Amino acid sequence: MRLRIAEKTDAPRLVEIRRTPEVYRHWRGGDDLVKAVEEDFAEVDDDVTAYVILLDDDIVGWIQWGSEEEPDYRHAHMDIYVDPAVHGQGVGTDAVRTLARHLFVDHGYHRLEIDPAADNAPAIRCYAKVGFKPVGITRQSERGSDGTWHDGLLMDLLAAELTEPETSTQTAP
Repeated sequence: MRLRIAEKTDAPRLVEIRRTPEVYRHWRGGDDLVKAVEEDFAEVDDDVTAYVILLDDDIVGWIQWGSEEEPDYRHAHMDIYVDPAVHGQGVGTDAVRTLARHLFVDHGYHRLEIDPAADNAPAIRCYAKVGFKPVGITRQSERGSDGTWHDGLLMDLLAAELTEPETSTQTAP
C-alpha cells in the first residue's frame, strides 16, 4: 500500500469506488457522484490535502486530511474510503497509520481526529487498530443515504498512542 497525492485524472476510478453500496452509504454526496468527486477535489487546497490509496499501482481508495491551526487548539483530522474489494486486507488500517505517522512526524501534530458513523463497526475497528480511541457520540451529526440523521463517533489519537504493525506494507506520502 502506498499513498500518492490525488489528481483530477483519478476521478473516474474514485467515482467507481464511491458508487459501491458500502462506500455510498457513508460517502454519499448526492445522486451525482461525478459532481461529488469533483467537489472533493475543489475542497483540496491549503486546508485539505488528499491522497489516493494505491495497492499494486491500482487506486483502491481516498484519504484526506485537514487541520485546525489555532495554536491553542491545533490538531489534524482525516477521512477515508476504501474499495470494498480490498476490505479486510489491512489496506485502510495501513493508510490511516501511514497518514497519522506523516502528520505526527512531518507536520508536528500531537493529536488527530476521525469521525466514523457510529454504526460503522468495520471502520471503528480499523481506526482502533491504529490507536484511535472513542471520545463520544456526535448525535444526529450526519445525514445518511436514507435521508435521516445518524450519529457519529468522534475518535482521537495522540502521537504517543500510535500503534505500529507487526509487518508493514506502507510507503509514506
